[in-house]
Amino acid sequence: MSAPERIPPRSVTSVELLTRGELTVRGRIREASNAALYCTVAHEGREATCVYKPVAGERPLWDFPDGTLAGREVAAYEISEATGWGLVPPTVLRDGPYGEGMCQLWIDVTPEAELLALVDGEEPEPGWKAVAFAEVGDGKTALLVHADDERLRRLAVLDAVINNADRKGGHLLPTEDGRLYGIDHGVTFNAENKLRTLLWGWAGEPLTQEAVEVLGTLREGLKEGGELAVRLAGLITGAEVDATHARVDALLASGRHPEPSGEWPAIPWPPV
Repeated sequence: MSAPERIPPRSVTSVELLTRGELTVRGRIREASNAALYCTVAHEGREATCVYKPVAGERPLWDFPDGTLAGREVAAYEISEATGWGLVPPTVLRDGPYGEGMCQLWIDVTPEAELLALVDGEEPEPGWKAVAFAEVGDGKTALLVHADDERLRRLAVLDAVINNADRKGGHLLPTEDGRLYGIDHGVTFNAENKLRTLLWGWAGEPLTQEAVEVLGTLREGLKEGGELAVRLAGLITGAEVDATHARVDALLASGRHPEPSGEWPAIPWPPV
Protein backbone atom coordinates (compact mmCIF):
# COMPACT_ATOMS: atom_id res chain seq x y z
CA MET A 1 0.00 0.00 0.00
CA SER A 2 1.49 3.36 -1.06
CA ALA A 3 1.88 6.23 1.39
CA PRO A 4 -0.74 9.00 1.24
CA GLU A 5 0.14 11.99 -0.93
CA ARG A 6 1.32 14.96 1.14
CA ILE A 7 -0.35 18.25 0.33
CA PRO A 8 1.50 21.60 0.05
CA PRO A 9 -0.05 24.37 2.19
CA ARG A 10 -0.90 26.82 -0.58
CA SER A 11 -3.07 24.71 -2.84
CA VAL A 12 -6.74 24.36 -3.63
CA THR A 13 -6.37 20.69 -2.74
CA SER A 14 -5.43 21.52 0.85
CA VAL A 15 -8.71 23.37 1.43
CA GLU A 16 -10.70 20.54 -0.17
CA LEU A 17 -8.86 18.01 1.99
CA LEU A 18 -9.55 19.96 5.18
CA THR A 19 -13.19 20.37 4.23
CA ARG A 20 -14.03 16.88 3.03
CA GLY A 21 -11.45 14.62 4.65
CA GLU A 22 -11.97 12.27 7.56
CA LEU A 23 -10.61 13.76 10.78
CA THR A 24 -8.79 11.47 13.21
CA VAL A 25 -7.73 12.90 16.56
CA ARG A 26 -4.14 11.96 17.46
CA GLY A 27 -3.62 14.06 20.57
CA ARG A 28 -4.20 17.33 22.37
CA ILE A 29 -2.02 20.44 22.17
CA ARG A 30 -1.67 21.12 25.88
CA GLU A 31 -0.15 24.60 25.54
CA ALA A 32 -3.37 25.95 24.04
CA SER A 33 -5.76 27.88 26.31
CA ASN A 34 -8.78 26.38 24.52
CA ALA A 35 -9.32 22.87 23.22
CA ALA A 36 -6.88 22.33 20.34
CA LEU A 37 -6.55 18.83 18.91
CA TYR A 38 -3.72 17.49 16.76
CA CYS A 39 -5.29 15.46 13.96
CA THR A 40 -4.78 13.81 10.63
CA VAL A 41 -7.21 14.41 7.79
CA ALA A 42 -7.45 11.97 4.87
CA HIS A 43 -9.43 11.91 1.63
CA GLU A 44 -9.04 9.98 -1.62
CA GLY A 45 -5.45 8.90 -0.97
CA ARG A 46 -4.31 12.28 0.32
CA GLU A 47 -3.43 13.00 3.91
CA ALA A 48 -2.28 15.93 6.02
CA THR A 49 -1.82 16.85 9.65
CA CYS A 50 -3.98 19.62 11.03
CA VAL A 51 -5.28 21.38 14.12
CA TYR A 52 -8.95 21.02 15.00
CA LYS A 53 -10.44 23.47 17.52
CA PRO A 54 -14.06 22.58 18.31
CA VAL A 55 -16.41 25.40 19.27
CA ALA A 56 -17.55 23.24 22.19
CA GLY A 57 -14.05 23.56 23.69
CA GLU A 58 -13.94 27.37 23.62
CA ARG A 59 -13.89 29.34 26.87
CA PRO A 60 -16.12 32.44 26.85
CA LEU A 61 -14.27 35.78 26.67
CA TRP A 62 -15.92 38.84 28.23
CA ASP A 63 -14.32 41.22 25.72
CA PHE A 64 -15.20 39.02 22.70
CA PRO A 65 -18.82 38.15 23.51
CA ASP A 66 -20.02 37.71 19.93
CA GLY A 67 -19.40 34.84 17.54
CA THR A 68 -16.82 32.12 18.05
CA LEU A 69 -13.06 31.79 18.10
CA ALA A 70 -13.37 29.29 15.26
CA GLY A 71 -15.33 31.71 13.09
CA ARG A 72 -12.77 34.45 13.61
CA GLU A 73 -9.91 32.07 12.78
CA VAL A 74 -11.53 31.25 9.44
CA ALA A 75 -12.32 34.93 8.81
CA ALA A 76 -8.63 35.76 9.29
CA TYR A 77 -7.78 33.16 6.65
CA GLU A 78 -10.32 34.69 4.26
CA ILE A 79 -8.76 38.14 4.68
CA SER A 80 -5.27 36.69 4.25
CA GLU A 81 -6.26 35.00 1.01
CA ALA A 82 -7.87 38.20 -0.26
CA THR A 83 -4.55 40.02 0.20
CA GLY A 84 -2.76 37.45 -1.96
CA TRP A 85 -0.03 37.20 0.66
CA GLY A 86 -1.04 33.77 1.99
CA LEU A 87 -0.04 34.57 5.57
CA VAL A 88 -2.53 32.27 7.31
CA PRO A 89 -2.50 28.49 6.78
CA PRO A 90 -5.55 27.03 5.01
CA THR A 91 -8.39 27.12 7.54
CA VAL A 92 -11.98 25.93 7.24
CA LEU A 93 -15.08 25.65 9.40
CA ARG A 94 -16.43 22.11 9.49
CA ASP A 95 -17.96 19.35 11.59
CA GLY A 96 -15.58 17.05 13.44
CA PRO A 97 -15.52 14.42 16.16
CA TYR A 98 -16.58 17.01 18.77
CA GLY A 99 -18.91 19.09 16.63
CA GLU A 100 -18.35 22.19 14.52
CA GLY A 101 -14.93 23.76 14.74
CA MET A 102 -11.99 25.29 13.00
CA CYS A 103 -9.68 22.97 11.05
CA GLN A 104 -6.29 24.38 10.02
CA LEU A 105 -3.42 22.80 8.15
CA TRP A 106 -0.43 22.01 10.37
CA ILE A 107 2.73 23.94 9.46
CA ASP A 108 6.20 22.50 10.06
CA VAL A 109 8.52 25.22 11.34
CA THR A 110 12.16 25.96 10.62
CA PRO A 111 13.59 26.40 14.14
CA GLU A 112 16.74 28.16 12.96
CA ALA A 113 14.83 31.18 11.65
CA GLU A 114 15.36 34.16 13.97
CA LEU A 115 12.59 36.74 13.90
CA LEU A 116 12.65 38.09 17.48
CA ALA A 117 15.47 38.86 19.88
CA LEU A 118 16.40 40.62 23.11
CA VAL A 119 19.54 42.75 22.72
CA ASP A 120 21.67 45.13 24.78
CA GLY A 121 21.76 48.79 23.94
CA GLU A 122 19.14 51.37 23.07
CA GLU A 123 19.11 51.02 19.30
CA PRO A 124 18.64 47.94 17.12
CA GLU A 125 21.34 46.67 14.81
CA PRO A 126 20.87 47.01 11.02
CA GLY A 127 18.22 44.59 9.81
CA TRP A 128 16.21 44.82 13.03
CA LYS A 129 13.36 47.03 14.28
CA ALA A 130 12.87 48.12 17.89
CA VAL A 131 9.65 47.17 19.70
CA ALA A 132 10.08 48.07 23.39
CA PHE A 133 12.31 47.64 26.42
CA ALA A 134 11.62 44.54 28.49
CA GLU A 135 12.65 43.49 32.01
CA VAL A 136 14.92 40.45 31.94
CA GLY A 137 15.50 39.99 35.69
CA ASP A 138 17.80 41.40 38.38
CA GLY A 139 16.60 44.90 37.57
CA LYS A 140 18.02 44.71 34.05
CA THR A 141 16.30 45.58 30.82
CA ALA A 142 16.91 44.60 27.22
CA LEU A 143 15.59 45.89 23.93
CA LEU A 144 13.00 43.66 22.27
CA VAL A 145 13.50 43.70 18.50
CA HIS A 146 12.05 41.94 15.49
CA ALA A 147 13.55 41.36 12.07
CA ASP A 148 13.11 44.06 9.43
CA ASP A 149 11.52 41.46 7.20
CA GLU A 150 8.94 42.13 4.48
CA ARG A 151 7.02 39.02 5.54
CA LEU A 152 6.62 40.40 9.05
CA ARG A 153 5.70 43.80 7.62
CA ARG A 154 2.92 42.23 5.58
CA LEU A 155 1.74 40.41 8.70
CA ALA A 156 1.72 43.71 10.62
CA VAL A 157 -0.64 45.12 7.97
CA LEU A 158 -2.85 42.05 8.13
CA ASP A 159 -3.02 42.31 11.93
CA ALA A 160 -4.05 45.96 11.68
CA VAL A 161 -6.87 45.00 9.32
CA ILE A 162 -8.18 42.11 11.42
CA ASN A 163 -7.58 43.96 14.70
CA ASN A 164 -5.46 41.18 16.17
CA ALA A 165 -5.42 41.37 19.95
CA ASP A 166 -2.80 38.67 20.46
CA ARG A 167 0.14 38.64 18.01
CA LYS A 168 2.80 36.79 20.01
CA GLY A 169 6.16 35.45 18.94
CA GLY A 170 4.95 31.86 19.21
CA HIS A 171 2.31 32.63 16.58
CA LEU A 172 4.96 33.23 13.90
CA LEU A 173 5.78 30.14 11.85
CA PRO A 174 8.68 30.44 9.37
CA THR A 175 9.06 27.47 7.04
CA GLU A 176 11.91 25.81 5.21
CA ASP A 177 10.75 27.17 1.83
CA GLY A 178 11.04 30.76 3.07
CA ARG A 179 7.39 31.42 3.77
CA LEU A 180 6.01 32.85 7.01
CA TYR A 181 2.63 32.00 8.48
CA GLY A 182 0.71 33.51 11.39
CA ILE A 183 -1.63 31.41 13.52
CA ASP A 184 -4.01 31.71 16.50
CA HIS A 185 -6.46 34.35 15.28
CA GLY A 186 -9.32 33.65 17.68
CA VAL A 187 -9.23 37.13 19.27
CA THR A 188 -9.58 39.29 16.18
CA PHE A 189 -12.18 41.43 14.39
CA ASN A 190 -13.52 43.16 17.49
CA ALA A 191 -15.44 46.30 16.56
CA GLU A 192 -13.38 48.20 19.18
CA ASN A 193 -9.68 48.86 18.59
CA LYS A 194 -7.75 46.12 20.42
CA LEU A 195 -4.53 45.77 18.43
CA ARG A 196 -1.86 44.09 20.59
CA THR A 197 1.24 42.86 18.84
CA LEU A 198 4.99 42.40 18.91
CA LEU A 199 5.23 43.86 15.40
CA TRP A 200 5.34 47.56 16.26
CA GLY A 201 8.68 48.15 14.52
CA TRP A 202 7.08 50.05 11.64
CA ALA A 203 4.63 52.05 13.78
CA GLY A 204 4.02 55.45 12.20
CA GLU A 205 6.05 54.66 9.09
CA PRO A 206 4.52 55.01 5.61
CA LEU A 207 2.86 51.91 4.22
CA THR A 208 4.61 50.30 1.27
CA GLN A 209 3.07 50.81 -2.16
CA GLU A 210 2.33 47.09 -2.20
CA ALA A 211 0.36 47.39 1.05
CA VAL A 212 -1.60 50.37 -0.28
CA GLU A 213 -2.59 48.39 -3.38
CA VAL A 214 -3.59 45.37 -1.29
CA LEU A 215 -5.66 47.54 1.05
CA GLY A 216 -7.40 49.03 -1.96
CA THR A 217 -8.37 45.55 -3.09
CA LEU A 218 -9.65 44.71 0.39
CA ARG A 219 -11.72 47.90 0.48
CA GLU A 220 -13.49 46.91 -2.72
CA GLY A 221 -14.16 43.39 -1.46
CA LEU A 222 -15.50 44.66 1.86
CA LYS A 223 -18.08 47.00 0.38
CA GLU A 224 -21.69 46.08 1.05
CA GLY A 225 -22.46 43.10 -1.17
CA GLY A 226 -18.76 42.64 -1.99
CA GLU A 227 -17.49 39.09 -2.37
CA LEU A 228 -15.25 39.27 0.70
CA ALA A 229 -17.95 40.92 2.83
CA VAL A 230 -20.37 38.14 1.91
CA ARG A 231 -17.87 35.43 2.89
CA LEU A 232 -17.14 37.12 6.21
CA ALA A 233 -20.84 37.56 7.00
CA GLY A 234 -21.15 33.86 7.83
CA LEU A 235 -18.17 33.98 10.18
CA ILE A 236 -18.30 37.26 12.15
CA THR A 237 -21.01 39.78 12.98
CA GLY A 238 -22.21 42.54 10.68
CA ALA A 239 -20.77 45.15 13.03
CA GLU A 240 -17.37 43.42 12.86
CA VAL A 241 -17.47 43.33 9.05
CA ASP A 242 -18.28 47.06 9.00
CA ALA A 243 -15.48 47.75 11.49
CA THR A 244 -13.01 45.82 9.31
CA HIS A 245 -14.02 47.95 6.33
CA ALA A 246 -13.57 51.08 8.45
CA ARG A 247 -10.07 49.99 9.55
CA VAL A 248 -9.04 49.49 5.93
CA ASP A 249 -10.39 52.96 5.09
CA ALA A 250 -8.46 54.46 8.02
CA LEU A 251 -5.21 52.80 6.99
CA LEU A 252 -5.57 54.10 3.45
CA ALA A 253 -6.46 57.58 4.69
CA SER A 254 -3.40 57.77 6.96
CA GLY A 255 -1.06 55.94 4.59
CA ARG A 256 0.89 54.74 7.62
CA HIS A 257 1.26 51.77 9.92
CA PRO A 258 -0.82 52.28 13.09
CA GLU A 259 0.75 53.33 16.38
CA PRO A 260 -0.13 52.16 19.90
CA SER A 261 -3.11 54.09 21.23
CA GLY A 262 -1.87 54.26 24.83
CA GLU A 263 -5.33 53.19 26.04
CA TRP A 264 -4.32 49.59 26.84
CA PRO A 265 -1.16 47.43 26.84
CA ALA A 266 0.13 47.43 23.27
CA ILE A 267 2.13 44.20 23.65
CA PRO A 268 0.44 40.88 24.50
CA TRP A 269 1.46 38.96 27.63
CA PRO A 270 3.25 36.68 27.68
CA PRO A 271 4.96 38.00 24.54
CA VAL A 272 5.99 34.54 23.30
